[in-house]
Amino acid sequence: MTSPTKTPGARIRAALLGTVAIAAVGAGIVAWQPARAPFVAAATAQGVQTAPMSFADVVERVKPAVVSVRVTQAAPQAMNYRELPGMGEDENGDMERFMRRFGEQFRNDPRFGGPRGGQGPQRGGPRAMSQGSGFFISADGFIVTNNHVVRGATEADVVLDDGRTVKARVVGTDERTDLALLKAEGRDFPFVAFARNAPRIGDWVLAVGNPFGLGGTVTAGIVSARGRDIGSGPYDDFIQIDAAVNRGNSGGPTFNVNGEVIGVNTAIFSPSGGNVGIAFAIPSETTQNVVAALREGGSVQRGWIGVQIQGLTPEIAESLRLTKPEGALVAGIQPGSPAAASDLKPSDVIVSVDGQPVKDARELTRRIGAARPGTTVRLGVIRDGAERNVGLTLGRLPGEGQMAALQDGRRDRRSDAAPEANPTGPRLGLSVEPAGRGQGLVVTEVDPSGPAAQRGIRPGDVILDVAGRSVSSLRDVREALGAARADGRRSALIRLRSGEGQRFVAIPLDPG
Repeated sequence: MTSPTKTPGARIRAALLGTVAIAAVGAGIVAWQPARAPFVAAATAQGVQTAPMSFADVVERVKPAVVSVRVTQAAPQAMNYRELPGMGEDENGDMERFMRRFGEQFRNDPRFGGPRGGQGPQRGGPRAMSQGSGFFISADGFIVTNNHVVRGATEADVVLDDGRTVKARVVGTDERTDLALLKAEGRDFPFVAFARNAPRIGDWVLAVGNPFGLGGTVTAGIVSARGRDIGSGPYDDFIQIDAAVNRGNSGGPTFNVNGEVIGVNTAIFSPSGGNVGIAFAIPSETTQNVVAALREGGSVQRGWIGVQIQGLTPEIAESLRLTKPEGALVAGIQPGSPAAASDLKPSDVIVSVDGQPVKDARELTRRIGAARPGTTVRLGVIRDGAERNVGLTLGRLPGEGQMAALQDGRRDRRSDAAPEANPTGPRLGLSVEPAGRGQGLVVTEVDPSGPAAQRGIRPGDVILDVAGRSVSSLRDVREALGAARADGRRSALIRLRSGEGQRFVAIPLDPG
């Protein structure tokens, strides 16, 4: 075997994929049409990719490193798409709201030993076969695939391009990025390398994987977009490609024209369940960092500041006197966190990390999450119109149980004081009453046609401060609004606690 260079109605569903994209071009390659030869020659001289006559050479090099991953796991209960996270209806109620990743379950397919297959029911309870794709990244058998392909795995078999089947163990998984690392038994495996440079929109790519159990399938396309957020998690930064990928392609690689991995296919956008030319891959930069951590310790330890952040709208930016709505707005600080021990304050806008600009809240999340706990970082912060630096040492991102513990005791407690009816008047369109222990003002009523309702304020929300001033009475609110108006502001920033989270809303001010 020659070693490659080392180096799925009108419903929207997202499918776990596993694809590999490849495109090959180099100096002297003939263009699609002879009439375009002058342009091709010029483009090649300038380092611009052009369409090759064939992808065969690249496929021959990389295809042996792409594998089918078969995992035996406890059979899942029947799933209703509407009961799954991220699959609710949209405002019109006529389509599924968003995308989700999914594993391709073949439990009723006789080819994979399901109830209709030759093996029949398995002892020890119902079992199912899940299939996906993966690829070797080293000669000693390390394989990258998707977390959802191997989630809950009791056995993992890897089918090589030459038909051999080898056993593999799960080294580690990372649910937040949907990546997993396996280790196959054996050595001298063909493998591929990650790309050194990020792809550009329009670059040719090839996908190789195991769609519908059809291993070794190759498709071609281009990079359609970068930086896609599909609502799957806080670290979304997907590459969008139009190479045909389908269920079962999950965990497979996407290649550039040099046969280097630029991403790991993980989801598709599909009204029908099949390919429509929109697929998403985890970038190689993210994959390399996660794989390195999994290989070292079996898990990923992420940096943590301990703040609740939100994006900036033009209205919020204006109320903070920012020239443009860029950065991450600190809405709240968690007790006992690194942020609580620093000079960070609610209403601060984080605009850089170690001198590198932060465009939005999502970018800040990715940047901090990519850093190791214990790292000292310097945050560029805008406060009261002036920029300053805040230094802190990153903590370790808590698990869900730990996060719940940090929020214990923060639930709202209303006092026995009589409510002040319509304290903020018709300008805001809400009524409040004091919260217990000086924790702000509880919203008791909201005028459905008022400014507050239009900005998502609901009964039960707690107003913590107005225009940067803490409030615990009607008088505090009036004074804060008056000061903001006198200061020439067209809107006032209100910080709210809704459930366990905090956020800012900007309320327009009438002329005084």
